[in-house]
This record gives sequence, structure tokens and C-alpha cells, in this order.
Amino acid sequence: MTTPGTAVSGTDLRLVGFEELSATALRDRLLARRSEFWTGSHLDDATVVGLHDPVFFHQLGGFGAVAMTAHGDDAGYLLGVVSADRLAVVHAVAVHPSWRGRGVAGLLVGRFAALSDAVGARAVQAVAVPGDPAALALGARFGAHVARSPGHAGPGADRLLLTRALPLP
Repeated sequence: MTTPGTAVSGTDLRLVGFEELSATALRDRLLARRSEFWTGSHLDDATVVGLHDPVFFHQLGGFGAVAMTAHGDDAGYLLGVVSADRLAVVHAVAVHPSWRGRGVAGLLVGRFAALSDAVGARAVQAVAVPGDPAALALGARFGAHVARSPGHAGPGADRLLLTRALPLP
């Protein structure tokens, strides 16, 4: 493991597509450690569990990836999909606290954006809870446009849409 606050290099982690792993085992492993990966999140536990719908690991796993250490530990992961209208949707990104602030989420989003661009996606988009500093910082890193979406998750549940045209520079 690298020193806290040190940027991640390609040799510190490897990005593994979900299609290379057992979908059920991976989902179970990530859900078992959700309290670690999602610590500090504005989302409650039921919402976090709901984000991990099996379809993102089985049928849509080709766009998902896990960042793994040299020792096989999970440092972070991304769930995503490209819609029929060519929108690459980042469904969820989580980074283990010991790896935060080192560019892991950026590596995962970069991989997802490149795969999405290769299949014809026109833009990448994520939905965030207002006031989520990590999501806003990641969006800013990629030059995403931020737009408020009132009632996006139901009455009184506003969200932010972070959108960036593809390809990424």
C-alpha cells in the first residue's frame, strides 16, 4: 500500500472488469464491506444496498470494475451502464477510506469513460446528493457540468446531475 495522500500509480492497483470475476462472489464481498466503503456517505444503509442490484454485476457487469491492490484487496469499485440513448451512467463509485484522496475514483471513472466512448456513448453522467464533496470534486476533476435536479429521487429529494461530453481528454 502507498502512503496516505500519495497519488496512485498504475503499478499500485490494477483495474479488473467485473466480467473477469465471479459476479455473485464480488457483489457479496463488496456488500459485506459496505460500511467501510460507504463510510461518510449521505446515503443510509438500505439505499447503499439498493445501489448494488445484482443486474449491475451479472447482466451489466461489462462496464463495472474493481480497483485491486497487489495483495488482492479491493481499493474501490464502479458500477455503470450505457443507456440506449448513448448516455454512460455512473451508477455508483466507492473507494475504501484507506485509498481515498489518491485518484482511485478517477482511475475507475476514466476506465468507464473509455469503455463507454468505445461503444458510442456521447456523454458520461452521475447523480449525486447535494453537498457530497467527493462527488463534486470528482466531477470538477473531469470538467463535468453540474445541474440541480429538483425532486430527482422523489418529492423533496433533490439531486445534482454531473455531466461531461465524451471522449475525455
